[in-house]
Amino acid sequence: MPTRVIRQTVDLSAYPDLLVLYLGMRVNRLYGIRTFFSFGRKISESVAGKPDGLLLHEPVYYSFFPMNMGMRQYWRDLPSLLAFARSEPHRQWWLDFLRDSGGTGFWHETYSAKGGMEAVYDDVPKPLGFGRFAGIQRARGPMFGSAARLGRSEDGSPVLSEKDLYES
Repeated sequence: MPTRVIRQTVDLSAYPDLLVLYLGMRVNRLYGIRTFFSFGRKISESVAGKPDGLLLHEPVYYSFFPMNMGMRQYWRDLPSLLAFARSEPHRQWWLDFLRDSGGTGFWHETYSAKGGMEAVYDDVPKPLGFGRFAGIQRARGPMFGSAARLGRSEDGSPVLSEKDLYES
């Protein structure tokens, strides 16, 4: 017996600067499992604190082998997301990860209602997402920070500077 489809949509007019992020952590080496689970706990604790501007946080499972799991987040606007990213302990986690990935890789893709999309892939051994069709380039200079990759220079400097990462 056929069932009638209940078709629904949403009114996003109250969220003109909505950002949707897909984030993932991929285990590259066996010891990366420990890093993976430690970051999972940290992230769960940080979003439980309901950072200003975070509208929704959902876990997402991409693959079990190789282990690649993450989250989808909806943010009210880019300034809220960047304020969270610049706050402690997030900023320190990011710096520590970029200095030593602990046997994992991390990636995110951002989609903006205002226009623009961007991505970064750190220690991800083979392209995924945008990287599978758009090609990969080094995230240096103007491509270092997510706001600049989105074409949103009004939102300030990157969470970490290249100097923080490469000269310390």
